[in-house]
Amino acid sequence: MSSRLLRSVLLVVALFAITLPLFFCNNPAGKDDGDNTHETSLWRNVYDTSAHYVGMQTCRGCHESVYETFIQTGMGQSFGFATKEKSAADFSAAHALVYDSALDYYYKPYWDHDSFYIMEFRVEGGDTVHKRVQKVNYVVGSGQHTNSHIFNNNGYLYQAPITFYTQKHRWDLAPGFEKGASSRFQRLIEIECMSCHNGYPEFVSNSENKYTALKTGIDCERCHGPGSLHVLERQNNTPIDTSKTPDYTIVNPRRLPTELQNNVCQRCHLQGIAVLNDGKTFFDFHPGMKLSEVMNVFMPEYEGAQDKMIMASHVERMKKSQCYVQSGKMSCITCHNPHVSVKFTPRAQYLNACQGCHGNANGQHQCTETAQVRATKNNDCVTCHMPHNSSIDIPHVAVTDHFIRKRPVEDSMKQKITAFLGLKCFNNNSPDAITTARGYMEFYERYAQSKGLLDSALLYLGKQNDIEAAKKQNRDYIRVYYLLNDYQRVTSYAAQLQPATINDAWTAYRIGEAYYQLQQPDSALPWYHRATELWKYSLDFENKYGICLLAVKKVPEALAVFQFVVGENPNHVSANTNLGFIYMQQGNNTMSYDYMMRANQLDPDYEQNLINLAVWYHSNHQPDRARKSLEHLLKKHPGNERAKAMLADLGNF
Repeated sequence: MSSRLLRSVLLVVALFAITLPLFFCNNPAGKDDGDNTHETSLWRNVYDTSAHYVGMQTCRGCHESVYETFIQTGMGQSFGFATKEKSAADFSAAHALVYDSALDYYYKPYWDHDSFYIMEFRVEGGDTVHKRVQKVNYVVGSGQHTNSHIFNNNGYLYQAPITFYTQKHRWDLAPGFEKGASSRFQRLIEIECMSCHNGYPEFVSNSENKYTALKTGIDCERCHGPGSLHVLERQNNTPIDTSKTPDYTIVNPRRLPTELQNNVCQRCHLQGIAVLNDGKTFFDFHPGMKLSEVMNVFMPEYEGAQDKMIMASHVERMKKSQCYVQSGKMSCITCHNPHVSVKFTPRAQYLNACQGCHGNANGQHQCTETAQVRATKNNDCVTCHMPHNSSIDIPHVAVTDHFIRKRPVEDSMKQKITAFLGLKCFNNNSPDAITTARGYMEFYERYAQSKGLLDSALLYLGKQNDIEAAKKQNRDYIRVYYLLNDYQRVTSYAAQLQPATINDAWTAYRIGEAYYQLQQPDSALPWYHRATELWKYSLDFENKYGICLLAVKKVPEALAVFQFVVGENPNHVSANTNLGFIYMQQGNNTMSYDYMMRANQLDPDYEQNLINLAVWYHSNHQPDRARKSLEHLLKKHPGNERAKAMLADLGNF
């Protein structure tokens, strides 16, 4: 298995993990756990649709002391504005320069007064031949491990290509941007990422990455649930004696059964392939629910991989531990207090948790190691049994490995992955076959383009035979055959459907793309249109719809679509390229050149724009510049046959 695949085992699109959102003590003996059957709970804010979020500052009004410690935790510091106070990075000349050797770009982060920028540039022959400057709006991460960076373009959020790795005190390419995989300034910050790395935002639901408002940091209600019912009763002075009975207006996680406690944490600290249940969104989980009511989270299982872990895999690693398996009562809050930063948590708190099960009546260790060896470790259980381990998805980072073992793998004995065993769901012991199939497809799309994964998806899809399952499976079969590039099979499913009956934007888009790849743009058009009806603010869907409109010679309609896209995001490279092409076809040389040069400034290696520029230069009697454009294209994309033919034609003039 390649090192790239190892590093991409899970959620490379993810930003960076934050301090474990855990609770301080286990469910007290004799306390009422509450009922957690589907869609019913004694905790009133779990399923009551009238319950809504009130915000951390409202909670602070009564819980100031808890707020003051919580705001210092990794969760409280998980997301903030890009200020000098928020950033943990070193901007000195000795550190603040990153080179992407695969794509030949340099990146320099810097401050201009109180604003944070990242400059991308390229040098050839001692001259700067490309420069792009992007303002950074947000810093992600507490700084304990990393700071990553997000910029806002008219509400659309994107990740910047470089990250500061605090433990190694260095700047480098962001995770997933290495070895030629950099998307530069085009990685979308979708709701799955944002919903774990920050408090719930105000999200434009018919988009992929557009937001109208963002919080700064994970807040109280992510662990306690919507607070409006609780606030209302406190404002009305409704009496409640919590020494005798829980206040059921708001979830108190320490009163939940053990596995529901873990479900709160594993909403974000079981980082894997999250497959949403039909009709659910990433906003739908509330503390007190089973996570499987909203989603199922899969992790790849490998032979010979006990030491391989991803950064935010705390719950998965804990569930592999015999401490968890044998005790039946171990939860994240056995050791952690989410209201206090790990930086300020006394070491004794963790050691006492170990002693709670592994000490005798006199408080003596039951450790079988010699006293002499224990003394070298200060009798610290965690140092021996939960050592720091590097993560395979985030470079330059080491975190506590929550896989508690008697003899963790020594660095000198690191194992090699020898076989892929399959996907395992860690929050549901028996996910249905369709959900499992979707897990395999998602894993294929994100991380490992192995046909065997799609074969597994087809195998699981074939296990559902009832009529309702067959209806549900249409979009799944469309997806798997689309990924197999079997466009004929995709269109055979589409022939049984009408665009207006499809409520999944990706399904409509895949059908449109299948027809388009089969050179049937007339058939593709209504499906692309349906995708944009469902997700009006998915700019890539809109752009592809515009391209299809051009293919069927509906130029005015295409022009309007591309203008909408650049109106939403002026930095959309393809839409700028397409506008330049339309205006060139219309003979408007000035506007055509302006749009093409805008696209070139955003991405100097974009193939279609370099082709269009060569045509423009040739039409305007500048053959040398046309040749230079094509030569640059072939330097970056040597397999482009069209550019080779055009360059040969230029040699005949």
